[in-house]
Amino acid sequence: MKLHDARVLAMQILYTADLNSNTIDEVLLSYNDVDPKALEFVNLVTTNLEKIDFVISVCLKNYTINRLNLVDKAIVRLATAELIEGKTDKRIVINEAIELTKEFSDQGDHKAASFNNRLLDNISVRVKDLI
Repeated sequence: MKLHDARVLAMQILYTADLNSNTIDEVLLSYNDVDPKALEFVNLVTTNLEKIDFVISVCLKNYTINRLNLVDKAIVRLATAELIEGKTDKRIVINEAIELTKEFSDQGDHKAASFNNRLLDNISVRVKDLI
């Protein structure tokens, strides 16, 4: 599985858990076989969720994390987790997140992609000072 596809699956798992107020384990029961890299992404988010949500909340301007739609929240959480981890170049992380936004959240007006891009740029600049 390509990394992009692993990110898509991880985002979908995170979204489904949030939407249905389920645990990740409950969501994973509905999948036959989950790519190890997708699981790694999911675990990266779930083990650092409090820190991730703090970073996102601090970097949002005139907005709260609870106002993010669930798809965008899953995408931004995943990207923030990768930015905190620091193993992947921030430009790649942000680009992947914007591609996910265009594919799953943007409604043709590019507002969601622009919003997430600005937010993730802000997070990428401030993340090391916040953790």
